[in-house]
Amino acid sequence: MSRSSEHGLGRGLGALIPRAAVGLRDIPVDSILPNPLQPRTHFDEQELEDLAQSIREHGLLQPVLVSQRRDGTFQLITGERRWRAAQLAGMPSVPAMVKEATPQASLEMALVENIQRRDLNPLEEAHAFRQLIDEHGLTQEKLGQRIGKSRVAVTNTLRLLQLPEPVHEALASGSITEGHARAILMANGETQRLLLLERVLADHLSVRDTEALAREMNAPSARTHAAEAVTDPDVERLEDAFRQALGTRVRLLKGRRGGRLVIHFFSDDELQGIYEAIVRS
Repeated sequence: MSRSSEHGLGRGLGALIPRAAVGLRDIPVDSILPNPLQPRTHFDEQELEDLAQSIREHGLLQPVLVSQRRDGTFQLITGERRWRAAQLAGMPSVPAMVKEATPQASLEMALVENIQRRDLNPLEEAHAFRQLIDEHGLTQEKLGQRIGKSRVAVTNTLRLLQLPEPVHEALASGSITEGHARAILMANGETQRLLLLERVLADHLSVRDTEALAREMNAPSARTHAAEAVTDPDVERLEDAFRQALGTRVRLLKGRRGGRLVIHFFSDDELQGIYEAIVRS
């Protein structure tokens, strides 16, 4: 088992951890407590089991980072996934680097490690950003400097917190991407954003299509039609029937006198399929 790869935590963490302040030692896994400031809230069970199997075969090649508590136990700063997998693997102890860290530094280091490993979903990252700003008085620019992101990137991530809870749930579950979430933000108000989410999920819209629909919904006439579509169950049933029959996104926009039936297609093959479905009928 290698215990010498201090650089394994990444350059971002290296900037936060003074080398002279770190000591490497074996620590019983039962003496380590999870980091209460850990920004990551979901750990995939199958991925943990896969890592545990690797640890059984090869040992834990990269140490965790901990701070020592007054009662003699240790609290994780980074490496919770490795620590959890080591427990599953039945390891009695793990290699650990010991460092004194303030709550702010502990959160920053946990955040940097997760960002570098791409372990956080966008909402977990946004909540961690908000915590650092609210509890530790960091500006968005200063936060970006600390974690290696631009101020604009920090701002865009924080804006995800403005989305309604159903959008948060869809993003956290992977039903939509971060790009979809940013596109939904373009819609004006919670009602429009929820309607747009429904369209994205029902019609499997791309990010570009979601952006286009958000702009369309923001137009005055589109807002009126969108409201009608939400409140009129007959329109919703007709749209569903058209979608089932044509296999593509369809919008029925009713006015006082007539209206529009908008059929979307995203390739020449889809257009040919729509044509054949209509002609055959």
